[in-house]
Amino acid sequence: MSNKTTAVFYDGKTAIPQQIAVLLHKAHATIEFQTIDLETIKWQIRDISFDKRTDSLFLEHGKDTLQQLKIEDSVFIKELQSYRKDNGQIGWYQNLLDLGTTSHVVVALSILAIIALCYVYAIPWVGEKSVVLIPEEYDDKLGSSAFLENEYFVSVDAAKTKTLNEFAAQLQLQNTKKLKFTVVDSDEVNAFALPDGNIVVFTGILKEMKNYDELVGLLGHEASHVNNRHSMKMLCRSLSGYLFVSIILGDANGVMAVIGDNVNSLQSLSFSREFERQADEDGFKILVKNKINPQGMANLFQRLKKDTSITIPEFLSSHPVTDDRISTITKMIKDDSFSFTENPNLKRLFVELKR
Repeated sequence: MSNKTTAVFYDGKTAIPQQIAVLLHKAHATIEFQTIDLETIKWQIRDISFDKRTDSLFLEHGKDTLQQLKIEDSVFIKELQSYRKDNGQIGWYQNLLDLGTTSHVVVALSILAIIALCYVYAIPWVGEKSVVLIPEEYDDKLGSSAFLENEYFVSVDAAKTKTLNEFAAQLQLQNTKKLKFTVVDSDEVNAFALPDGNIVVFTGILKEMKNYDELVGLLGHEASHVNNRHSMKMLCRSLSGYLFVSIILGDANGVMAVIGDNVNSLQSLSFSREFERQADEDGFKILVKNKINPQGMANLFQRLKKDTSITIPEFLSSHPVTDDRISTITKMIKDDSFSFTENPNLKRLFVELKR
């Protein structure tokens, strides 16, 4: 242990360095030395600013006239830092700086890993759960904006829209808000739900259906997306991720742009594996509740999957993969008890929709 060493002193008045002897006086908690002018200087350690740079330790003191000591004696530096640590004068940041390059790399990689895990898992979960804080009126505004601005709706088939609404009115869809149904004249094999309760069905997917039970399964699936606010949850997940990145990068100006982008792409929103599973299960329950053969849902999935000429629609192309979803529906049909009866009204309306 050494309480003495040599150092370079800058007096703050000239740029001339002075080689001096320095004493660490623990009893007085001071750094003491004598300049070349024989002036004795005592710095209280608590009043000194320390800056560790590679192998040197810089000590700065004073306000109006800033004086500096440069110490390179590693033994003395260790003794001085040990004294400061024992007296609570070294904070966590300085401790972190003193860990060395290898430790710094490990810490940096650990922080990056934590950030990545938060971005992939924690932040989306928090974003999804935060949807309860958003009034459902916002769902209506968002859905209405998407409906009005979407080019799909210039081709609405008014007659089939009326028939589809009559068809849906025959069903118990377990809806938590009023549902509206729109048929769009398009060869696209697709259907989607907007957050305001507007469920859009393309004539392309109606042409692929063979029985009304398939349409009931499709409507039940889309109704579940509305009932469970899946669109808003996915939007919150997207926004939470963007906000997280914005905070990390210090850029919060693009949040509104993200909202705008999502408004325009609500119809193509890919739901998570969990949301699709929930919608499939709810669709199955709605079939059973309405005494409609739930096999129709599995039949629709299987037919669309087998026909390679058909572009898999959004509600099928998102996770989980189609094979898993068919397997899940088939298992529910096998394991659950249910009964079904022919429904002439639904059959008649379905025939009208197919014309």
